[in-house]
Amino acid sequence: MQTETTYETLAAELAKYAYDPLGFVYAAFPWGQGELEGKRGPDKWQADVLRDIGRGVKDINTVTREAVASGNGIGKSCLVAWLILWALATHADTRGVVTANTETQLRSKTWPELAKWYRLFIGKPFFKYTATAIFSSQNGHDKTWRVDAIPWSKENPEAFAGLHNQGKRILLVFDEASAIWDGIWEVAEGAVTDSDTEIIWCAFGNPTRNTGAFYECFEKYQDIWKCRQIDSRTVAISNKDTIDSWLKKYGEDSDFFKVHVRGVFPSASSNQLISLEMINDAMQRKYTQDVVKYAPKIMGVDVARFGDDRSCLSYRQGLITSKFEEFTKLDTMMLADVVFQRATKWRPDAIFIDGGAMGAGVIDRLRQLGLRNVVEINFGSAAINDRYYNRRTEMYFRARDHLLAGGALPDDPQLKMELALSEYTFTENGKPKMVKKEILKKDMGVSPDKADSWVLTFAQDVVPQNDPVLGTGSAKRYKANTEYDFGF
Repeated sequence: MQTETTYETLAAELAKYAYDPLGFVYAAFPWGQGELEGKRGPDKWQADVLRDIGRGVKDINTVTREAVASGNGIGKSCLVAWLILWALATHADTRGVVTANTETQLRSKTWPELAKWYRLFIGKPFFKYTATAIFSSQNGHDKTWRVDAIPWSKENPEAFAGLHNQGKRILLVFDEASAIWDGIWEVAEGAVTDSDTEIIWCAFGNPTRNTGAFYECFEKYQDIWKCRQIDSRTVAISNKDTIDSWLKKYGEDSDFFKVHVRGVFPSASSNQLISLEMINDAMQRKYTQDVVKYAPKIMGVDVARFGDDRSCLSYRQGLITSKFEEFTKLDTMMLADVVFQRATKWRPDAIFIDGGAMGAGVIDRLRQLGLRNVVEINFGSAAINDRYYNRRTEMYFRARDHLLAGGALPDDPQLKMELALSEYTFTENGKPKMVKKEILKKDMGVSPDKADSWVLTFAQDVVPQNDPVLGTGSAKRYKANTEYDFGF
């Protein structure tokens, strides 16, 4: 059991690193032992950032700003954990806020990484860790000496406006910063105005958008932000086999490789239909059910063509796409049974099913079971609006316009990849034409089944019915809107 003198000695030892976060990281954890066996300390890029922060924080008249755009798997969350523990352990009554692009990222990745390093920290007894905060265990300091994990919200930006700590230390961390709403950045600026205060503001993440506040750190505001772009290939802990496979699939200059490996912001690709910015915005939107209560419910069903493909079901009501389901190795009868069960429970106004290949069997079985709102869609058939090459192209463009109009998507990395890599070309007579699914499968290594199931929900306009399942519907309810402005 540690004595009071031991605690005082340890506290004094940690305080020596108030302006040396790199030295703190080497001293505060049992490198080479237990969980850290074989590990000697921070990677070079992490050490560079820590040195910069140590130099910058000495000047209390200047905000220390660090922006790191990087590929995947370089240890961003690890660095965030070290910064939190350093900031708290080396300055009394430090206050801080950590946020991320989504609450899922914050709760399942950023904060659990802190838990790991807190467990290994020699100063662990000085602080208490919870699922939403880490704070001083000293009586009377739990409100004034703490760092909180706070999901950002357009509806509650004030959560970031109150971060003031005159004369002491403030830590502000944005994880996956590219997808954090610009309004939160603006509000946060108000938290870094305290004079005579040590202020550290760090922004980390994949450079997924070539617009917005994170992008502007590297373009418009390089005079006040220390900016780094870290290529995953230069980092010791990154998965080199995965990176090599991505290089073969996408190529060095593809937007996917730029964002997820090179740490470079994507170009404005002329043949990318749905940008990462659109997708990220949609995945951050939240609506209450009241917004869509009068909108029709629509299911999209993409039926697997080959053994390694997935049959996917999507569920959309108005602006809200609520969820996706995936199934593998189901024959047509088994898949039809799943769709029938879901339809009976959710009671959609329309079920649009890809009729190609194996889809016809699913459609026939569902109609045999009594569903009268099943509509067969052939991706390769003529578009309703003849400005598009085929029905698949038309549906994808309608889906894109839905996102531009405020559509919300679940936070789903696989869906993000499938939508972002869906591209189009032009025919000789100038009509847009989506790149074939088979080509996308070859490029991505997986068939874009989830994306296809979702765009099926835009096959036609649907009029909501009181009793859409088992008996009341008819084909008349599906009205093709040939006057729709697709925004192309």
